[in-house]
Amino acid sequence: MATQRPTSKTAIKFRSCWKQTVIYEVLKARGWVETESELEWDFFWSDVGWMYEFFDHIHLADHQRFNHFRNYYELTRKDLLIKNLKRMKKTLEREGQLAEAAKYNFFPNTYALPAEYGLFVEEFKRTSPGVWIMKPVGKARGRGIFLFTRLNQISEWKKDHRWKVENPQASSNVENYIVQRYIDNPYLVGGKKFDLRIYVLVLAYAPLKAYVYRSGFARFTIAHFSIKKEELVNNLVHLTNFSIQKHAPAYKSKTGTKWSVSIHSNKEFVNTLFHNIHMLILRSLLAMQNVMIQDKHCFELYGYDILVDDSLKPWLLEVNASPSLGADTPTDHELKYGMLDDVITLVDMEHRLPAQSLNQVYQPNPK
Repeated sequence: MATQRPTSKTAIKFRSCWKQTVIYEVLKARGWVETESELEWDFFWSDVGWMYEFFDHIHLADHQRFNHFRNYYELTRKDLLIKNLKRMKKTLEREGQLAEAAKYNFFPNTYALPAEYGLFVEEFKRTSPGVWIMKPVGKARGRGIFLFTRLNQISEWKKDHRWKVENPQASSNVENYIVQRYIDNPYLVGGKKFDLRIYVLVLAYAPLKAYVYRSGFARFTIAHFSIKKEELVNNLVHLTNFSIQKHAPAYKSKTGTKWSVSIHSNKEFVNTLFHNIHMLILRSLLAMQNVMIQDKHCFELYGYDILVDDSLKPWLLEVNASPSLGADTPTDHELKYGMLDDVITLVDMEHRLPAQSLNQVYQPNPK
């Protein structure tokens, strides 16, 4: 049987799959009591594996909260994210909302492989020359990503992955990829590429209740950016993932490759940029409303990865369902501790917030 609602005289019981991380520190600092019970908990910060195995086979009490939506992957799996964004754009076009549909232009031209290989080849030939990037849909931390400029490079990749476009049935066990037009004009700082990690908490999809954390960080490459052919194979130039950059000879563990970002500047171009980022996030969430399974027990903290190009246009690269909660540096720890402490406050297991403060429904600016 599920746990009873905690009272003012009893501590909240929590379970966590993530020991030695900042979320564990935050929960312990609040005086919550850890439990290893499968069901006797009030709050569970879990990995997605537990959800796959147990969530659909148990009954939760009304007050119990869990940190993933049941089909979270509709937003966080690379191919499904693009599929849902394209579907939303087409729906708006059919409804005659052409101005709003045109604003779904914040993701690169993308195809799912092997299913859309033929469409990709047509587009590749139509827009050649250019740089494209391949990403496996089920991996993180930059694994399996590579850039290319010629179709024969894909031919070699196909041989390595043992699938044939003309026989999709033979490809059922092959890892799926997406292929995207590479954004080759990133905004640079000190000649180096970076992307932004922005944290977004979603308490509900119907109606949509979402919060953007006002601090995040920029993840830099150690190497200077170059689009030269000989540098396309150098991940230290093109991929900002910490798991890749930490292996660079010039990496310094004390400073890392991250700069904290606080969204409070009064400069007009910065305010415009972050307004556009917020609207990008909002539109991506609105695109999920008709597919995400709403459950009152669920909330989710997402890590949005956003690239800014040299015209200050933000591009959505991907959304992470389990953003890293470890800390690489003291600054990283401070940022994540504050962010996660705010997340727990908003989930409001302790009933400290007035009800109306959690009832803000966000809609896109009609202007």
